Amino acid sequence: MSCLPVVALPSSFQIGLRAIFRASEKRFVAGACAARHISTTNRSKQSITETCFQISSRGLLGPFASPFRTSRDCRSRSLLLPHIPIRTISARFRTLTHYIELPDSYEDAQGLPFRKEDLTEREVHRIFGPHLSARHGNQLLRIIHGRRVAGTLDDPSLHPNTALFSSADKLKALEYLRQHIPVDEVINAGLRAEDELVALEAKEQLGIEDGAQLEGTSSQDLLLEPQEEQSQAPTGRLPKKPRSDSPYGEGAFDRLRAENIAKREAEERRLEEEQKKREEEEAKGNIGTLQTQQAKPKAISPLRKKYMERATSDMEAPPEMKSWERLVPAFAMAVLVCALSAVFAITYTPPRRSQRLLPDIPPAAATVMGLIAANVCVWAMWKVPPLWSTLNKYFLVIAATPRPVQLICAVFSHHNFAHLAMNMVPLWFFGTRLHDEIGRGNFLALYAGCGVVGFAASLANLVLRRGLEYTTQGASAAVYGVTIAFFWMHRYDEFKIFDYPPDPLSGPQGLAFIGLILGLHIVGLFSKKRHSTDLASHIAGMLAGAVGMDLIARRMDDVARLRAEKLKTMGALDKIVERKDRSPATSSSP
Repeated sequence: MSCLPVVALPSSFQIGLRAIFRASEKRFVAGACAARHISTTNRSKQSITETCFQISSRGLLGPFASPFRTSRDCRSRSLLLPHIPIRTISARFRTLTHYIELPDSYEDAQGLPFRKEDLTEREVHRIFGPHLSARHGNQLLRIIHGRRVAGTLDDPSLHPNTALFSSADKLKALEYLRQHIPVDEVINAGLRAEDELVALEAKEQLGIEDGAQLEGTSSQDLLLEPQEEQSQAPTGRLPKKPRSDSPYGEGAFDRLRAENIAKREAEERRLEEEQKKREEEEAKGNIGTLQTQQAKPKAISPLRKKYMERATSDMEAPPEMKSWERLVPAFAMAVLVCALSAVFAITYTPPRRSQRLLPDIPPAAATVMGLIAANVCVWAMWKVPPLWSTLNKYFLVIAATPRPVQLICAVFSHHNFAHLAMNMVPLWFFGTRLHDEIGRGNFLALYAGCGVVGFAASLANLVLRRGLEYTTQGASAAVYGVTIAFFWMHRYDEFKIFDYPPDPLSGPQGLAFIGLILGLHIVGLFSKKRHSTDLASHIAGMLAGAVGMDLIARRMDDVARLRAEKLKTMGALDKIVERKDRSPATSSSP
């Protein structure tokens, strides 16, 4: 409910509203809010205060208020009743949530207000139960909220102020406040700990005994009467250090700077604790984890260990080679593969149905299934330890020791099943559709060219910029190339996903999907996972797919134009032959 509190209405009018909105308490409060507006319109020379507020990080307006409703909700609900001109004044209540904003007059026994008006008896009973009155419930909520801001939730010396309440009621109050009023209790407690340290240092400097109380006193009081004893209830206050050196007092920038300093110190303490835990784990032999349940790493069988050592290079550092010595053979292989792919696309002739290996399966499905089967086979080979040595040499693009054949074999290599599935699903979805439109020869040439060009660009990126310690593999460049080629072929066509958007609305064009894919990669350049994703091969594969699709489309248009001209010429020749055959008959007729 976003309209609080409900002010007492005229008795007959209130009873009628309760009867109308009895089915739902939310509707009742909305009607009561509107009714309050109606009942107060006859009051002259009085300003009506709007009782609808919005929950924010600085305050709360109701125990059951929705965090997504503002004062507009009350006005919209009042439209259900007759329209009466109402003049309202928007009011806001700001709850203190930061330690540095704690007033000097704060007392633990009084607490801090957590909302503009106290909870009603009914609301208190919903939180604590019928055993606690509204006055005591609001008092407990104010005390707990004050302790959250003052950083004294765990201070045992303040328990006498809440001795009248049970532990269950304290927990309910804390849970309610945490749910409705966001307070950074860790930072507030840290700031209080700093003030306590300053107070202890002041005690040592002034020679105050340990039994003396500093709570409720200021710094000047300590200097003037350092040994004066106080006999009062625990207040939860500490002498605070000066907040600002400015003669104008503390400003918003001073508070913001103090908050940032407290956050930074808390983060530093957290990092130090994690470092200590990590050092303890490494001392126990459990390297690389913060979990103490596993005392020893998983044991490796002797046979598996032998194949791991055989597949691991014994070089201590990459061989001394210039950058061009690593890149030129790879680029030559990429150019050769692209040239052979173009020749294959031009000379390929689809076989007859009787000559096909799988005549009952469409050619597009058979081709894509063959590529998926090849990728699955190579993935399965990674599960066989005796093959690791060969796979590491030829099925990975290694920047330190590149081999030209790696650009081809790595297109079919995936080290884990998740990577394999992420590539094969879009390959099936877009590959079969593109195959139906351009044919098997063009599709295979495009797939191979995009994969090789992508890894050539990735190798250049590793050698020239990122470093020689990286390796890469996967069919991502080829799959992205096929996907971009499909959308580039239909760049001006409209697409609908599961018939959405519905007619007569038009769907996005192919260029929109191309922009979406490129945008995701541009965002990936600034993400934390950019070092684990081969973005260079993806972008190069997409560029190769667009260029290759443009060349294929032009060739298909030329072939179609030549065929149309040939058919047209054949039709003219047939007409000439037909006329020659008919000429003797016409000449002999009378």
